[in-house]
Amino acid sequence: MKKNMGTTDKTIRVLLAALITVLYFTNVITGTLGIILLVLAGVFVITSLVSFCPLYPLLGFSSCPLKPKK
Repeated sequence: MKKNMGTTDKTIRVLLAALITVLYFTNVITGTLGIILLVLAGVFVITSLVSFCPLYPLLGFSSCPLKPKK
């Protein structure tokens, strides 16, 4: 897998995952929506750890900075 996520993208995903987790465990979001958002938070953390988002290649997008060619 080629990395396609930059540092800012990864940071935002981890912060959103943390926010969703806190909201879920404080019962602000509950039920089916809460479970779906909690799963999404897990996906955000995993994609941040591996620096790869499977949707980005399909959309032709990358937030990873380009390395200068030598």
